[in-house]
Amino acid sequence: MIGQTIRDLRKLKKMSQSELAKVVGVSQTTVTAWETGKAEPSSSAISNLADYFNVTTDYLLGRPEKKDDDTKTADIEDLDKMIDNARSFGGKKMTENDREIIKAYLKGFYDNKNQGK
Repeated sequence: MIGQTIRDLRKLKKMSQSELAKVVGVSQTTVTAWETGKAEPSSSAISNLADYFNVTTDYLLGRPEKKDDDTKTADIEDLDKMIDNARSFGGKKMTENDREIIKAYLKGFYDNKNQGK
């Protein structure tokens, strides 16, 4: 499954396997093995691919967007961790100003959601 996703994303960018291999820091043979399902990318390669293609690692792994409703809501203390792992449009790290804006927005959303409890 991950191999097909990598192949689809690579083709969307109109890249060769060799070009993607250079971006990720692996051989063209490795990219071929991923795409044919003969090998699985390492966690660091998955992270690099997600950053390059501006997708989540869950997307690459074929995981569903949402889990069942029995998952707990993240606590406000987890907010900084989530923002630390976030990327802005284009896969670049967020600026401190972006972080503060998002934190304020999400804190407001969290507070409003929990007032009804």
